[in-house]
Amino acid sequence: ELDLNETAFGVEAPITVDTAVLCTTCSGAGTAAGTHLATCEACQGRGEVQSVQRTFLGQVVSARPCTVCQGYGTTIPHPCPTCAGDGRVRTRRSLTVKIPAGVEDGMRIRLAQQGEVGPGGGTPGDLYVEIHERPHDVYSRKGDDLHCRVTVPMTAAALGTRLTIKTLDSEESVDVKPGTQPGSTLRLRARGVPHLRGTGRGDLYVHLDVRTPTKLDADQERMLRDFAKTRGEEVAELSKQGGFFSRMRDAFNGHA
Repeated sequence: ELDLNETAFGVEAPITVDTAVLCTTCSGAGTAAGTHLATCEACQGRGEVQSVQRTFLGQVVSARPCTVCQGYGTTIPHPCPTCAGDGRVRTRRSLTVKIPAGVEDGMRIRLAQQGEVGPGGGTPGDLYVEIHERPHDVYSRKGDDLHCRVTVPMTAAALGTRLTIKTLDSEESVDVKPGTQPGSTLRLRARGVPHLRGTGRGDLYVHLDVRTPTKLDADQERMLRDFAKTRGEEVAELSKQGGFFSRMRDAFNGHA
């Protein structure tokens, strides 16, 4: 699990894995000290046994892996006391994974021959590390582009203003033009996540939410109404006594 800054710019991350490693007592041979492998008596060292079946067409010869030596052709008369003849032991390893800049959630990094050692001291397999990116408090990520939302007061959107946006690298000032509408988007080029393959970076998109005031005092309401009149806009006069329920109550009392 990595933060957005770590996946964006890369990091060396320590990990711990439970895996099988070469037995140091027998060096992977699986035999006790001073002893050796023996030829399997069941298959005579061939690693497979044959069986003959008689059919109306004649004899059918089939071969299958030897169940005594598991197909190896040899047995271990005196197994290693440390690994019980497997040639490997279970242990916990600590590794450092170099995460390149620009990785995304769900990607896998292959570490060649850092997996488990095969039975009998065989060649180690590979280790795959899957990346999980933690959700960020501010940004959402789509590919190499970043998105965030910023709330702007109605007056600032109408008159224009300057915002300070904190990017992954630093802080930048961006201008909000006068008359900006709700849902407008500002684009900061090359302020997103570096491309994993190639040069350059994604962009940062700032989505503007224009906030309308919910409570106005008498002077503020009067100024807004005067402003609306200068623009020739029709503004309804709402009753100070309340809305629909107040009018229904008054009508009911008058009827009674």
